Amino acid sequence: MDLFGTAGIRGPVRDRVTPGLALSVGQALGSYIRDVETDVVPTVVLGWDGRETSESLVAAVESGVTSAGVDILRVGELPTPALASCSEGRYGVMITASHNPPTDNGIKLFEDGKEFDSGAEGEIERLVTETGESAAWNEFGTSGRADELGTYRDRIAEYAVEALETNGEEPLSGVSVVVDCGNGVASVATPQVLRALGAHVVTLNANVDGTFPGRESKPTPETLTDLRAFLRDGEFDLGIGHDGDGDRIVIVGPDGDVVHEDTILAVLARHYVADSESEDPVVVTTPNASARIDEVVREEGGRTERVRLGALHEGIARERDAGTGETDVVFAAEPWKHIHTALGGWIDGVASAAVLTGLVASAGDVATLVEPITERPYRKISVPCPDAAKTPAMERIGRELPDQFPESDVSTEYGVRIELPDASWVLVRPSGTEEYVRFYAESDEIDNLVETTRAVVEDAIEASR
Repeated sequence: MDLFGTAGIRGPVRDRVTPGLALSVGQALGSYIRDVETDVVPTVVLGWDGRETSESLVAAVESGVTSAGVDILRVGELPTPALASCSEGRYGVMITASHNPPTDNGIKLFEDGKEFDSGAEGEIERLVTETGESAAWNEFGTSGRADELGTYRDRIAEYAVEALETNGEEPLSGVSVVVDCGNGVASVATPQVLRALGAHVVTLNANVDGTFPGRESKPTPETLTDLRAFLRDGEFDLGIGHDGDGDRIVIVGPDGDVVHEDTILAVLARHYVADSESEDPVVVTTPNASARIDEVVREEGGRTERVRLGALHEGIARERDAGTGETDVVFAAEPWKHIHTALGGWIDGVASAAVLTGLVASAGDVATLVEPITERPYRKISVPCPDAAKTPAMERIGRELPDQFPESDVSTEYGVRIELPDASWVLVRPSGTEEYVRFYAESDEIDNLVETTRAVVEDAIEASR
């Protein structure tokens, strides 16, 4: 598709995600809902982040939806997971560009707490390209207002108590946390939830500002310098970094070092599998996620299944449909983004903040919590490749790379992924947005694995030009 990427529609406001496009998407969504709903047409809930351009796009989406004959309910400036939560039983639109720079904005669509799947996005894209017809003058939808933020915060606090299986209502009592909200809308959710659960919370960049003056919106080791320094200079148990809309989370230890995102994923996967009473607990993740996740899930009696990037919700549905009465998808995640399936079907960095802080409280410190997770050297390599050469190059890599590792397990569903008996692995996949073929490798013998893979990838690209 040209319009939707791996996480909705996203791009510069001046020439891509314009108010005109937002109007068309809103009208397409309204028409789509009218087509698929046979009974009462449900309301669309509409939320937004703190970007300077969000209000204009909100007005455009609202006009489009109501002109198609569907009611809309503005639920205010809040995190994407809060919008997803209040879209349960109805449709939702979130105006956000997540961790992109302030020049960008975007549109995410939800149905019943889950992001639109690729089929629904394809139908919206088709409708956008057609000339939309408004409803009759007396069939336009109505607009309303509601405050859903408090309900969401209460819901996350209640879920954390349940997920952590604590007897008290303040499972985070005694824990000191520094939360860097990055001037995003997590500012109105994560600190409040952690405090409600008993934590001592200090905040950085916790005023919502769509220009992101405190740091870049994407939380990385390089952008979280203030948070890391604050932890090194103080006496805190952990740090939390969020992106602009509160779906991503980064964990920083008391020494100021960022905990690897796959280790955090493994910690949560281990917790949910160990806590499950199912005979077939499943964790859904993505091809670029570490084998350390498979290791801990297997040790706890579960299994790991993978789905393409940006399609965790599709992977959850697939495993539930393919499973038996004993199958339970207990957790789903890709690096930095987690779906707590007992809570709902959306990615939720606020819920992750609450649960992870609780696990640190139970373990005593971050080091003890991550100690069972085996970390191996990891590399991500980008090899230049013209778009026209990507398909033949990947076909050649799929034939030749497995020959270099005769004792490996090979998957070609989402690129070419090689898994070795010692838990080393490599994934090769073409970039969907840039002229690169990328590969991810993890191994105690990382140099040998990277050298072998690079040679195959570069030869395949050269032969495909």
